[in-house]
Amino acid sequence: MTDRAQVIVGASHAGVSLALQLRREGWEGPIQLVGAEKELPYHRPPLSKELLSGQKELDAIRLRPEKIYADNDIELLLGTTALKIDKEQRSLHLHDGRVLQYANLALCTGAKVRQLPLALDSERVLYLRTAADVAQLQALAQPGKHAVIIGGGYIGLEAAAVLRKMELEVTVLEMAPRVLARVTSEVLSDYLTSLHMMHGVSIKTSTQVNGIQDHEGKLQVVCNDNTEYLADFVLVGIGVGPNTTLAETAGVSLDDGIVVDEQGCTSVPHIFAAGDCTRHPNRFAGGNVRLESVQNANDQARVVAANMVGKASIYDAAPWFWSDQYDIKLQMAGLNSNYDSTVTRGDPTNAENEGFCVFYLRAGELVAVDSVARPKEFMAGKQLIARGITPDKANIADEQIEPASWLKP
Repeated sequence: MTDRAQVIVGASHAGVSLALQLRREGWEGPIQLVGAEKELPYHRPPLSKELLSGQKELDAIRLRPEKIYADNDIELLLGTTALKIDKEQRSLHLHDGRVLQYANLALCTGAKVRQLPLALDSERVLYLRTAADVAQLQALAQPGKHAVIIGGGYIGLEAAAVLRKMELEVTVLEMAPRVLARVTSEVLSDYLTSLHMMHGVSIKTSTQVNGIQDHEGKLQVVCNDNTEYLADFVLVGIGVGPNTTLAETAGVSLDDGIVVDEQGCTSVPHIFAAGDCTRHPNRFAGGNVRLESVQNANDQARVVAANMVGKASIYDAAPWFWSDQYDIKLQMAGLNSNYDSTVTRGDPTNAENEGFCVFYLRAGELVAVDSVARPKEFMAGKQLIARGITPDKANIADEQIEPASWLKP
């Protein structure tokens, strides 16, 4: 049915990778990429870093130049919202009345920010998900202004680092007892807290926001312990959830994301999904998992593209992530959920900033590694996890032993 297109909803990392991979896999028919934003697709990680700081302009973080889409005969439908899927007719209804007929449909709809309940409806209460959000934040982020960031996750901490470099006063409010409590160990949480405090960020943990209100020209953030913080603007970074609104119209199976199998197939024939919106089988998680990661989006999308043209490709990649804060690069591999012990390599308190790593084990097996300014350990750790190899704990901790040696028989 080459008269029907391979239709992709979501001009995201997953969506763009999938569209280009379809051509590499030999699909010769139409490809239509539908994106809600009017902008040519761009990288999202730099939003809270290089783009916010002004180090890069939007054109410098495009996923691909416009010519690449033209050269691969990929039709871009930007500024277009997909409203409904008719799974019987295999059609996609758009906001402007157009209807696309698909051979297969790929949902790469990504994630949407979690809204803060009881937040004041104000242009000074911001979220950080799109380039337009960054432009709005930049207009408010003037030196000497006070920013309150709600949420001590990666987005909140990355934004805090950039805003401090821009000479703003910054307070981070985190509901959990420590920053990044959901995804990392106390060792790394303590290190990042000290790093931000050293740069002048005020971090308040075990602090729940009850509301935001106007107060004499500023915003007043009211917390559960009756503390109040005045701000010129508030940035909310309390996580994201899967964007499944369109998937619901087709009746696909959902469970904190679009449920897919190891080939990226949903419960509805001819509908696939990839990226942050999916919950997929992952042996490194010991079951189904939803990952918010560029690596996952790109790798899963390439597998889905192969399967959309009739091949039998399986997604089985070890997860990895990264974060930049100040001049520190944090790299993570694997998934540390339910770890029961850790091994630290290097000294997190070293004033010379020589870096360190935390290795996570579960039942004696290596499941994850967090690396601060230690690329050799990160690269070795990623391969160890993928191969299912666990070095002796003493060898992990011994800095006289080269990380590459852990991979040798």
